[in-house]
Formats: sequence, structure tokens, C-alpha cells
Amino acid sequence: MKALILSITAGNGHNIAARAIKEHLVELGVDTVIKDTYKDFTHGMSTTIDKGYLFSTKYAPKLWGTAYSLAEERIDLETDARFGTWGKLLVYRKLRKYVTENKFDIIIATHTAPAGFMTILKEDNVTDARMYGIITDFTVHPFWEETNLDYYVTASKQLHNMMAKKGIPQEKILPFGIPVAKKFESSTPKEAAREQLGLKNKYTVFVIGGSMGFGAVKKHIRNLSMSDIDFQIVVVCGNNKKLKEDLEEMKISKDMKVFGFVNNIDLIMDAADCILTKPGGLTVSEALAKNLPLILIDPIPGQEDRNRDFLLNAGFAISTSKKFPADEAIYQLYTNNERTQQILDMINCSAPKNAGQRLGEFIVNEYKNNQSSR
Repeated sequence: MKALILSITAGNGHNIAARAIKEHLVELGVDTVIKDTYKDFTHGMSTTIDKGYLFSTKYAPKLWGTAYSLAEERIDLETDARFGTWGKLLVYRKLRKYVTENKFDIIIATHTAPAGFMTILKEDNVTDARMYGIITDFTVHPFWEETNLDYYVTASKQLHNMMAKKGIPQEKILPFGIPVAKKFESSTPKEAAREQLGLKNKYTVFVIGGSMGFGAVKKHIRNLSMSDIDFQIVVVCGNNKKLKEDLEEMKISKDMKVFGFVNNIDLIMDAADCILTKPGGLTVSEALAKNLPLILIDPIPGQEDRNRDFLLNAGFAISTSKKFPADEAIYQLYTNNERTQQILDMINCSAPKNAGQRLGEFIVNEYKNNQSSR
């Protein structure tokens, strides 16, 4: 059994999801390969898309949010217009050749762009592979409804209504949750995790701004420093070296440990009592897998402010604002055990668990059943 996962580099979430899915499939004995749809099938286009995404979300977030909203309201298009003549010329021919030569049984997309090319593969009868789309946010992005795959994995069963509005049949929806790496599905005791990280054994606030350290992290740290509560702060800056340098030089009243890019986010989550984070689909899913209360900061207009709305309404999180800054959010959780427990109860009750394992097992079993019925 062979599986192809098609990702895209526009931020890091789609690639993280792809690696998580591969990890679970490989454990089940599936020969799995990941391809970056633009990087591996065009020359230079992937860098352009990734830099364009990062620039627009960091320096022109309102413009990005407007473009996202316009995409939600666009008129349905024919296949070639949907996925672009340029796409067929630059990507599709090479992708088609690769799929034809390798005869995959399963093809999975973690973004609408490769899902679009998969739809064309299906319409052109290039492959009879079973096709899956992974929706990597707590909303349903524009253009998913214009794809034609066998199954769609969503972050929650509470997105069924949104999927129905987009005309996606319920029997195609798999509300398993967004797949995360296996290490987020187990835990290290809090005191032991803190010891491994060189932290004091006291209330710990984890602050993360995404893989590029987006958001007004310094502002939130200064605000947290104003609190009279005795807690420590752990900050992960990702690839944002300037932010790391600035935070290391910052003088605040709290104990604070600053990291750049790390591979042990799971251990830091185990050490923490809550997390201040942008509402990105993958970081949120990892935190939910760790039963970590969420305090949401600085959503990028578009998918992330829609994620925030979902997470607040689902009871998984609280959110900061100009009139309710980070220190107030920490005060609410630290001094109100009932409020913290309420969030944890909602996470335990409604947030999907073991998403990657469930998806992997479904893929393998569905493939076997499909083969036996032929």
C-alpha cells in the first residue's frame, strides 16, 4: 500500500500536518512519501508563495483578511478557472507524470491547492487512488467545496454545518480532528517536564507566536510582567531571531526562559499551565491534545480570526483584547479554578483525541474494504 501526501509551504502548518499523517501511516505499515506541491513540481514557485504569504500576513494582515473574505464570497468557476491554467501548465503535468509512474493507492492533501490538482487527476481518470483532504483550521477554507475528493478530515464534528453549507456530503466528512505528531498524544508529568527544561516548579505561562514569531509578543510579555501573580514565562520565538534577542535583553519582573526554534514543544506544553498563542490550527490542535487551556492573542485576519471564534464558542479558550489584556486573562485562570476546570472539561468532552491514529486506521481499513469489494 502506497500513500502520497501533498502539502504546500505557506506558513508551516500544512507541512506539520503532513509529517504527522506520515508518522501514523508509516507505523501502520504504509509506504508514505510527502511532496511539496509547488517546490517539488515547479522551479522557484514555492518560495514565492511562502514569502508572499508570510509578507502579507505579517505586514498587510488586513489586506490578507479582505482577500480571504472575498475568496469566501466568489462565484463558482469551471475546473480550469478554479485551479488555474497556470497551475496546469506549471504543476499539473509533472504531478500527473509522477502519480502515473508511482501508482499510489492513497493521495492526501493538506491544503486546497493540491486538493485542486487531485480533483483534476480524478476528473482526467489518471488514478483510482482514494483521495483525502485535511482541513487544517477550525473553519472551512474557501475552495474546499470546489474539490471532489473521497473524504474530508475536519477539526471537529461541530464543523458539519459549515461543511453542509458548502455542499460537501456528510458521508464524506471525517471529524477526527487535525492530525498532530504522536508525541503530543502522550505526556510527561508537569514537575518532571519543568525539571528537564530547567524551570522552577511553579505556575508556568507558555507564550508562542507561531513558527515565525508573529504577533505583538513583546507587548504581551511586558503586560504579563505587570501582574502581581507569582508565575514564570516560557517563550518560543520560532525562527524570529530578532524577537529572541530583544526578549533576552528585556528586563521584567518575572522569571522568563526564551527559546528560538525548538523540537520539544510537547515537553514545554507539559510543563505549562496555560498557553498564550495565535489561533493557528496546528499549534491549537497540539495544545488541545495536551489538555492545555488556551489564551488567544493576535489572530491573523482570515482563517485565524475564524479559528478564534470557533474556539471561544466551543469553550476551549479565552481571548485577549485591548480592554482585556494578557495579565487579566492569566488572573482569570490563576485565581478561578472553576473557570480553568470548565475549559479543561470542554476540551476533554469535545476536542477530538488521537486524530492521526484514527485517520491512519480509517485509511488502512477503508482501503482494505474497498479492495475486497472489487
